[in-house]
Amino acid sequence: MLVFILRRLLQAVIVMLTVAFIAFMLFQYVGDPVTSILGQDATQEQRDELRRDLGLDRSFAVQFARFVGNAVQGEFGLSLRQGQQVSTLIAERFPATLELALGAAVVALGVGIPLGVYAALRRGRFGSQLVMTLSLLGVSLPTFLIGILLILVFSVTLGWLPSFGRGDTVMLGGWSTGLLTWDGWLHIILPAITLSVFQLALIMRLVRAEMLEVLRTDYVKFARARGLTNRAVYFGHALKNTLVPVITITGLQLGSLIAFAIITETVFQWPGMGFLFIQAVQFADIPVMAAYLCLIALIFVIVNLIVDLLYFLVDPRLRIEKSAAGH
Repeated sequence: MLVFILRRLLQAVIVMLTVAFIAFMLFQYVGDPVTSILGQDATQEQRDELRRDLGLDRSFAVQFARFVGNAVQGEFGLSLRQGQQVSTLIAERFPATLELALGAAVVALGVGIPLGVYAALRRGRFGSQLVMTLSLLGVSLPTFLIGILLILVFSVTLGWLPSFGRGDTVMLGGWSTGLLTWDGWLHIILPAITLSVFQLALIMRLVRAEMLEVLRTDYVKFARARGLTNRAVYFGHALKNTLVPVITITGLQLGSLIAFAIITETVFQWPGMGFLFIQAVQFADIPVMAAYLCLIALIFVIVNLIVDLLYFLVDPRLRIEKSAAGH
């Protein structure tokens, strides 16, 4: 187990260094930070002085080492657009994105797994075929179109839910949350559903396929031969083993929800990191873009590490294989 964790940690470090190098190259080849800060009318002396202050007159290796050292401490400099510390901007926007991603994950899991089980157990019936058709639409429709349709129906036509913003928030220490206010809950419903549709359809189709595969295995047939009820066979044996690959997909999708919430946050004007990143791209705000890239990579690495550990603990076959390989 310790060797497994150390190997994964080494891989995580390599991935983060690679991502840091890519983010660092943004400073080298996308725009000129000196021009962005001082403008076109600055003198050459002013440019040279700022370049020395920023450390841009040093060698490539020294600049990269300094960038990695600052990134480890969560420092990415000043935003060229807003003039604030990038770490402050990220800290302000991260709670909104995390709450949106967690809300979407709860919807995707809470609806996707039961519907996948239903589609597998009622295979060939009208209800199952309807569920599979809707899942195909969920996979095919673009996220921005789903968001616009939900706004049209529930905000414009029916007037039930707000169409933009995060609503009222409260502070818990240094963490801002909208989940403790009724207005915050109303504002998160449509964005969370929009962001969850693709993951919901994916999880549902995966659960259905895995459930059908597990139901054909010998140990399920043996459980039936022992006289166990359908409920015990389906939920005590089949579903438990069906969820093993779902853990992997769910973990990866949680990272994707945070990384690719950009479109949803833009459609609903949700004040999260994705919306901040879009603004940074429009104004070539390289420090914000680099910080976002490194943070998303870190989230993916942490999620993947947790998923690997859960997969190792849940599936006894992996432990047996590792033990046999060690001997």
